Amino acid sequence: MNSLVGIVANAQQRISAWLPLCAAALSLAAAATVFAGPADRFADAKINTTPVAGGVYMLTGVGGNIGVSTGSDGVLMVDSEFASLTERIVAALADIDEGVGGMPRFVLNTHYHGDHVDGNAFFGRDGVILAHHNVRQRLMSSNMPAVGLPVITFEDGVRLHFNDNEIDVIHLPNGHTDGDAVVWFKDANVIHMGDHFFKDRFPYVDVPGGGNVDGFLANIRTVLGWLPADAKVIPGHGTLANVADLTRAADVIRDSQAAVREAVANDALDALKRDGFGRWSDWGSGFISESRWIDIVVESDRAADQ
Repeated sequence: MNSLVGIVANAQQRISAWLPLCAAALSLAAAATVFAGPADRFADAKINTTPVAGGVYMLTGVGGNIGVSTGSDGVLMVDSEFASLTERIVAALADIDEGVGGMPRFVLNTHYHGDHVDGNAFFGRDGVILAHHNVRQRLMSSNMPAVGLPVITFEDGVRLHFNDNEIDVIHLPNGHTDGDAVVWFKDANVIHMGDHFFKDRFPYVDVPGGGNVDGFLANIRTVLGWLPADAKVIPGHGTLANVADLTRAADVIRDSQAAVREAVANDALDALKRDGFGRWSDWGSGFISESRWIDIVVESDRAADQ
């Protein structure tokens, strides 16, 4: 733990040194990033706060859900949403009444997609960003300014002791992307799944970004093996969930994947895309439609065969 404290201190000094060099880049990042859309997309966006347990909250906006831990040690945040929403996120943090307030001391990224990390350039000015090695590498290849890059990276995971919580940040291999992590607030009995969980919807699996449907499903099963039955589950997208919701998601992914593979084997893929899955049609009403999910399963299998 002492070594981590030293790393954090050094990282904070480095962040201070970077600020004069990054001022121009920050203004650009706030205006547009790889994943951000037109400014009016966010005009009416609101940040909603849901208490979860043990000083942990879920903030829901336009992009990926944010996890927040507040307490005597300060504020820790999981993911940072879109840059255009940072002022509204700060206001939501201030409204959480834990007698602490202030900017996050730590920002934990679950993966590299812009709707989860676009706000890094803002929150990285005051907080230390942690993520898997591959997240830093991918963000270095994007237009993310240096202040928004993870300054502490890990291979398998890292543990933080913060706000009377043992917080495990655990890498999951090649599932949604090649740099995913879940954040488990063990004492609060809460886990943030990142985009390994789209509640009641088909998920996005980023095959070009190292994702894989088989790996995605295996990772969910691994996490389910850890969790107590009464754990609260923060999805990457959707409302607050529980272990039964996560289990149902794994079952739908498994069964729909099997249906796609059967259609491929019987040269019936066009018919499946035309008719849909039937009982899982509602799962295609989100960001990923039934047809897009079928394409993702096929794309993932083809990539695995190469």
